[in-house]
Amino acid sequence: METVTLSPKYQVVIPKRIRKLLNLEPGEKLQVISYDNRIEFVLVRDMKSMKGFLKGLNSDFSREKDDRV
Repeated sequence: METVTLSPKYQVVIPKRIRKLLNLEPGEKLQVISYDNRIEFVLVRDMKSMKGFLKGLNSDFSREKDDRV
């Protein structure tokens, strides 16, 4: 686990190990989410780069009966 310090300008530096692990590059956008008393950063990807990212996902499952139909 890494620890970062909030600067006087409310900035944090993502540790090098994490940047390399996630292949982060300068200028990439991160969405900031406050959830359950914590802060999460989620990398924002453009839709073109998302093409095929679910390839190979197992979609075999059974649905519950829907009484509304």
